[in-house]
Amino acid sequence: MIEIEGLSKRFGAKTVLDHVSFTAEDGKVTGFLGPNGAGKSTTMRAALGLIAPDSGRALIDGRPFAEHRAPLRTVGAVLDAKSAHKGRSAYAHLLSIALTDGIPRRRVDEVMDLTGIAAVKNRNAGSFSLGMSQRLSIAAALLGEPHNLVLDEPINGLDPEGVKWVRELCRYYAAEGRAVLLSSHLMSEVALTADNLVIIGQGRILETTTVADFVAEHSTHSLRVITPEPEKLQAIFAHASEVTVAPIEREPGDPQEGAAFRITGADLEAAARVFAAAQLVTYLFVQEHASLEEAYMTLTHARAEYLGRSMPATSAPSTPPVVANVSESMNTWPGNNDGNVSESVESPRPGNTEAGDVPRLVNTGPEDVPWSVNTWPANVSESGNTSSREVQQ
Repeated sequence: MIEIEGLSKRFGAKTVLDHVSFTAEDGKVTGFLGPNGAGKSTTMRAALGLIAPDSGRALIDGRPFAEHRAPLRTVGAVLDAKSAHKGRSAYAHLLSIALTDGIPRRRVDEVMDLTGIAAVKNRNAGSFSLGMSQRLSIAAALLGEPHNLVLDEPINGLDPEGVKWVRELCRYYAAEGRAVLLSSHLMSEVALTADNLVIIGQGRILETTTVADFVAEHSTHSLRVITPEPEKLQAIFAHASEVTVAPIEREPGDPQEGAAFRITGADLEAAARVFAAAQLVTYLFVQEHASLEEAYMTLTHARAEYLGRSMPATSAPSTPPVVANVSESMNTWPGNNDGNVSESVESPRPGNTEAGDVPRLVNTGPEDVPWSVNTWPANVSESGNTSSREVQQ
């Protein structure tokens, strides 16, 4: 377990860490996230005794790292992918590290095979690409089969297979009851790998939470709809101030017919029921959840120290303005009209369907839910005995 307790550090006039506290638990992968310059690397180096904090302390399995008699068996760290001596072979680099901690030579061959660099063991580290250097650094971290892993951007430069392997390595170590502290800028990987999150910005801890809780707290769920009846969709929500309906671009794989919209502020189940009652035709109707990256940007954007200038927006297919021209008897979002008339719609009888008729649902008994024209579903009568009026198309 890695415990960070009230770490503070200044470099000249700049405060880099400001009372940073969190715990990377055993049996968990803790994602350590923050913008460039937020203090992630400084925290990790302070935890390993490479930087002396002005105040606070870091404990590894209950003791400062410097007090452990077998440091490589306590913590394996990846802090700098290019730390190996450029003129030394990969094998010689790992062997020199192993000998400092009484680790047998066979373990050097094991970690080289484990990280996929056995075939280049005699090549100088200076000739390695960034991805191969990362593999060498990870091999060094694994030499002592440590109880804790501290990995600072370990997947930089790795190919997709290497990224997947690091993910599996972190999950494997956590499953064995070890602690993994992982920093990364690839949010998709953190979402797949981490159990817990520590978010830091400008040297201060912004939040400690789980991945699921963080996304739920800092994101807004929305509905994505593609419909050939945009006017009807707009009319349904025309007087719902809490709901936003905005035209959007299609995503790959979306139906090419109809108009695409994103709806925020509306509940999925309630919207589905109103759409059904209003007989809105949809080609796509899905609930979207913000990704970890979107939630992270929402929280940390104001704390980012280095921000690039926004690029000009690319042109997108224009969507003509939508003009609602729907009868007031249309089922709509709550609050648009007076009255409370429930709707039932009749289904066409076999043999009597004319061209252009829309199939209609019919209330067949007490189990059917009558839909109020002008109210949100919460106000729908439970009795099933209400008057009906046909929706005007």
